[in-house]
Amino acid sequence: MKAKILNFRSGKHTQYNNQMIIKIEKVDSRDDAKKLLGKQVTWKTISGKEIKGNVSKAHGNKGALLVIFEKGLPGQSLNNEVEVI
Repeated sequence: MKAKILNFRSGKHTQYNNQMIIKIEKVDSRDDAKKLLGKQVTWKTISGKEIKGNVSKAHGNKGALLVIFEKGLPGQSLNNEVEVI
């Protein structure tokens, strides 16, 4: 499945560079998002390297997901596509 990276997970004073919020096209509710917990997510860099992460929880009520990656993603990854396996 294809998903889009929306933003970093952040608080009022902090930003978590290895945690991203993603949105899958046809997932529109929190219940649908909970079915995808534990799935693996991969983002490919321009040079072809893959950074992998796992879906940890639902984010909000409209089907967004919180993904924790193995290392931080750059700002260029925002609004790019990732693959949910």
